[in-house]
Order: sequence, then structure tokens, then C-alpha cells
Amino acid sequence: MTITKFHNKPRPFLLSRLTCNTLATAILLALANNPAGAGQRAQPLDNNPYRQVADGTETQEDKSVKKSASRHHATITTPDKTQPIIELETMVVTGKSDQKLAAARAEVELSPGGVSLVDIKELHERNVSSIADFFRYVPGVWAVSQFGNEQVTFSSRGSNLDSTDFDRNGVKFLQDGLPVTAADGNNHNRLIDPLAASFATVARGANALKYGASTLGGAVDFTTPTAHNGPAMNLSLNGGSFGQFLGRGTVSRVFNDSLDGLLTVEGRVWDGYRAHNQQDRFGLYSNFGWQISDSIVNRTFVSYLKNNQELPGQLTRAQFDTNPNQASRQAIGGNLQLNVETERVANKTTWTIDDKSSLDIGFSFENQQLYHPIVDKVLVDFDGPGPLPPREVFSLLVDSIQQDWGTSARYNLHLDSHELLLGVNFGTNSDKGGNYRNDGGRRNGLTNQITKKADNVEIFAQDHWHITDKWTLTPALQGVFAHREVNNIGVNPVTNALTGINSHPDANYSGINPSLGLMYNMTKNSSVYGNVSRLYEPPTNFNLADNTITNAGGATLKAMEGTSIEIGTRGNQNFGVLNSVSWDLSLYYSWLHNEILSVSPVAGLSLAKNIDSTIHAGVEGLVSAKLDIDGKGTHSLEPMLTFTVNHFTFDDDPLYGNNDLPAAPDYFLRGEVLYRHASGFFLGPTYDVVGKRWADFENTYKIDSYGLLGLRTGWSNDHYKVFFEARNLLDTAYVTNHNVLDRAAANAQILNPGAPLSFYGGMEISF
Repeated sequence: MTITKFHNKPRPFLLSRLTCNTLATAILLALANNPAGAGQRAQPLDNNPYRQVADGTETQEDKSVKKSASRHHATITTPDKTQPIIELETMVVTGKSDQKLAAARAEVELSPGGVSLVDIKELHERNVSSIADFFRYVPGVWAVSQFGNEQVTFSSRGSNLDSTDFDRNGVKFLQDGLPVTAADGNNHNRLIDPLAASFATVARGANALKYGASTLGGAVDFTTPTAHNGPAMNLSLNGGSFGQFLGRGTVSRVFNDSLDGLLTVEGRVWDGYRAHNQQDRFGLYSNFGWQISDSIVNRTFVSYLKNNQELPGQLTRAQFDTNPNQASRQAIGGNLQLNVETERVANKTTWTIDDKSSLDIGFSFENQQLYHPIVDKVLVDFDGPGPLPPREVFSLLVDSIQQDWGTSARYNLHLDSHELLLGVNFGTNSDKGGNYRNDGGRRNGLTNQITKKADNVEIFAQDHWHITDKWTLTPALQGVFAHREVNNIGVNPVTNALTGINSHPDANYSGINPSLGLMYNMTKNSSVYGNVSRLYEPPTNFNLADNTITNAGGATLKAMEGTSIEIGTRGNQNFGVLNSVSWDLSLYYSWLHNEILSVSPVAGLSLAKNIDSTIHAGVEGLVSAKLDIDGKGTHSLEPMLTFTVNHFTFDDDPLYGNNDLPAAPDYFLRGEVLYRHASGFFLGPTYDVVGKRWADFENTYKIDSYGLLGLRTGWSNDHYKVFFEARNLLDTAYVTNHNVLDRAAANAQILNPGAPLSFYGGMEISF
């Protein structure tokens, strides 16, 4: 399969607005021909999509999935009261969607650490153009879009602070429990479309051991909707500032007792708020279910994604102050882009052995084609005022194919007071291609033949031991076994002859991570918890390549390891019948050794190395409430605030002392205060407050704090949604993201401006 490459064309996008309109028309026709009611919709968790579930809380969905049918009694009496009383019984019938959601909620309730459950359905009430919007109200996760498109920087508990948009390691992404993150731990080429899921679980830090993740930032598992819990027909359209248009259509059907299917088609076009900032994306997501027997279910997932993005590059402080919406000269000259075409197929089988045990087995395969002009020509005039023209000494265009195979197995057993989990993950990765000189977005001679290989095995076991009704002990153990290999062969771009400047880092890694958590239920709806855990995270192949490309040879890196402690509380409390408050608060402190950081002596040159000791600590919290205004539930206020305080530092480092680590702000707060009417109308302000950050390891270049004000409103019922959202109402100029250097000069070209004042609106029809 070929990749469409941008070659200095004024509109280099496959999917035009005309195509999007045609797509929307086709979806509407498909929806009209699909019988309504074929699917069953799951109910939302509550009004807070980022709800931190309290221990012991039993919502209507929890009740609905009890194996025994609940009976509701009513009496009918005649006016003369002479007839006998008639007792009616009703049986609550539930769908598979409720079971999945309830199971995810129950696992969150038992987690002795920071875990969030996000209901994706509620995100349809606002503009969601990237995964950064999904993370908005998840405490502890710093996620921002660099250019307003899907170039997103994210960091959980201080992961990925050195490489703000390269391999994007430190968080493991999964779909339906199967890996999307590459076997070596990188998320370089693509991220998950959050609107293609029904709900997601965000497990921060060592709380992600349930997924086998051995990453500093934890894991995010997106659960895909099916015909049993998704709408039979759905169409959503979204548009707004800077030429944004998003269209998404879904059709699903339960064919009989054994077979079902769901298909989603989506697309996005975007001009961008900066020059050279356009995006064109097309995605297709489908799944097909087969009920093999009463106890065995098999589901196949097939997806395709083509995403072409122009990159406007970074600015100096002077350029930012003069015109933050301009592109850098290098971005235009080098026609910088990130174009990725992805095909993925996965299959998962669930065997409910009996009412106490189950087995999940699955595999996934993903093929990614990357075309990535990333560095413009660097010219040097060797003879000064002499007659010779400047000579190109460096430029970079990456053209490669990455393939990932993954498989996993999980066995769950409920034995007396124990809830046991045994699991294994295996992943293998192959990345083949080359580095080329970049001539305006075109390949201009091969400079390096590069092959990367990675294997990863994670074996894990966990037990929720209910010692009493109040106390739950959660011991866990994980084994991590990994292989990393990079083969870099130097090539003369003019003659194609081998230069002899090669590197071949090759290393094996193994580590054991024990964990122990304890939770105490203070009341039916609130708990306190604590845990202590070990971390062992091998490097990515990007780390190894950074460590050796500038130093030919086979030098490798050590795995990062450390110890983390965490305490916290979660819960909710009702005040009367119509008022409630929910909270989740975690405090953690981690001592890390051999953290892998990419220190860049100058822009464009990366050198990864192990740092002896660093500290990662923080406070993560979310508070939300529902406050009745009129005593009838017709009018209510729903405030929500998520806050994170970060303390990421070197620990008596011989070079950097106790400096702060770069990229992560000292603190950030995000929230909203919504008025809601029982009819479905809502209106209220949104706000962001972000503290200062450093752009370099030596703490000489400070990124200022900022605040943003927004507004969102809309209306929804069971079948229709409309929304309007305004962002950055005060048109504040701010830095959303930046590159990281060892020591940044005052004129360093490292800043990515945030989006100015913008407006978005959308509608959704669902049956």
C-alpha cells in the first residue's frame, strides 16, 4: 500500500470538504436503510464523565447486572377496597453493555490507587478533536495539542518529559485489553480516536499492573462499542474555527442470537490556526461479534486510518511575540509533515467458564506506514565570503514501515474472599526503513538504513483479598522481560555507498515488580487507600537510536527502575435527595534510578542517557458536585474541578543538582461550572489555570503561567444532541507546548503557540 506524499502543493489533502460532504450523505443513506432499535444503548455513568467511583456505590447499572432478577412489587386496590390485592412482579433485563460498564466500575472501586473511568458518551456534548480533549478532566495527566491537530503531548506522573512529541513513551494504550502501543513502548506514529470508544479506564502509574503495563505513566484501555451497546444509527457533524469539519457515522445491527456487527466511518479536515497547519484524516472502525455458545463469545476488530498533517514548526520568543500564528521558515522550506497510514486487526475470545471464573484470549496486528519530513536543510557556508555556495550538512526525512504483533491472555477467578487475576502479554515489533535527506518534503538520498526490533513479555498476577467487609488487601507481582535492538547502517546519499559509520545496540532486560495495596471502606460510598510498588521500564528503540546515532557503536541504556508509594481517598456523599458531591484524591512519591532523558545540546540533536536519580511526586485530585437549585431537581448546578500539583526534580545530580525536570507545569487546574435544566439544556463557563514550566534541564528558560476562559452550552435528549463551545474567550497568547533542550538560549526556536479565540458547534442524531 502506498502513502500519499505532500510535495509543495497548495492543498495536498486526499479528503477534501467535498469528499466529507459526500461521506456524510452516504452515511445518512446507510442510516435510513438500517432498522432502528437493532442495538441497545448503555446508560451514562452519571453527569460527570470522569467520575471517580466510590467503593460500595451501587448505581442503577450496578443493580441491573445482578445475576438474579430483581422484583418490584406493586398493589392495586379497587375503590370499594373489597377486591383482593394483586401483586405484580417485574423482571429487570440487562444488556451486555451494562455488564462491561459495571465490571469496569467494579474494578475501579477495588483499585487502591489513582484510576479514572471516563464515559465517552458525555464527551459528545463538546468539541473533541484529539485525545488531549479526552484527557481534559483526568487528574494527573498533562495533555495538550501542539498545533490544534493530533500532534499531542501527554505526560502521566512525569513520563515523557524530555521528548515532548517524539516517541511519546511512558503510557501504554490498549483497545479492548489488546495493545496499541508498540512493543518497545513508543506511541510515535498514532494515537487512539477517543470517540471511537464507549468508555475508557485510565490507570495511572503502578495502578496499571492489571493491564500488564510496566510504564511510569500507567495505561489507558479504551473499550469499543458493539451493536449490543451502541446505537443502531448515529450521525454527528462538528465544525468551527480555522476550517474545522468533523463528520462521523455509525450503523450497527444484531442479526440474530449469534451474530452482530458495527461500522463507523469518520473524517476530519482542518486548516489550522497557524500557517502550514492543515490536516486531513479518514478513519474506519468496525467489529463483528459471534456468540459461539452460551459461554463463549468471539469478537473481531478491523480498523483503517489515514492521517496527513502539516507541521508548522517551532518559533523563537521574538517570533511568538510578533505573530504567534506564523509557521517557522524551516517548516515551510522543508515542507514538514507527519503522514501515517494504519491498518489494524484484532480478535478476542471470552470464555465464561462458570459463575466464578473466565478466560480472555486475544491477538492484534497493526501495520503502520510513516512518511515524515521532519528537518529542513541545514546549510553551512564553509568558505565564508568566497565563491562557493553554502553546503547542506544535514536534513531529515523518515520513511518506514512498522509492524506490531501482540497477544494476551487473562484468567479471572473468584475464590471465596479472593478475586484473582493471572495474565500474560507478549508483543513483538519490527520497524524497517530509512533516514533520507529532505528536499522540500521529497526524499533526496538515503543516509541511514535502519532496522529496529523489539520483543516484550509481561507476566502478572493480582489478588483482591477481601479480609473483611471493610478491608481489602491487593498484592500483585509482575515480571518484565524485553529485548531491544537497533541496526543503523550509514549510507552516502550521493553514491549510495556504505560509509562504515554504523551502530548496533542490542540488549536484553528483565525485572520483577512487586506491589502491595490496601483499601479501607470508611462508609458504603467512601474509602481510603494506599500502595507501594516497584517500577521497571526498559528503554524504547527510539531511546537506543538517540543514544547511538551520534556515537557509532553498540552502546545501550539501562532500564529505568524505582519505588513508588501512594495514598488517597475516593468517594461520594449525598446531601438530601437531590444533592451530591464526589471526590478522588491521590498523593504519590516515587524514587527513580536510571530515568532515561534525551538531553539535546542543540536543537535538532538528541542524545538519550540514564540519569542516576530523580524524584517524581505529586497531588492529583478531582471534585465534582450536583447541587439542586429549586428543590425539585428541575434546575441544578454541576461544578467540576480537576487539579494536579507536580514535583519532578533531579536528585543531587552532579550536573543538574536538584533542578526541576522540564516540560511539566508546577500545577494545572481545569474545570467548569454548568447550569443544567431537566429538559436537557446546559450552559456554563470553563477555565484553565496552568503554572510555569522550564524548557531546559538547566532551568534557564522559563515558560510563563497562563489562564484561559471558555464557555459551552447545548441541549440533548435520548436521540438528539447539539452543542456550542467557545474557547479562549479573552484571546490570550500562551505557549501550549515546547521542545526541550539541555540549555536553551534566549533566542531558542522551541515554542508552539496555543490556539487563539475559537468557536465550535456540533449536532448528533442517534437511534
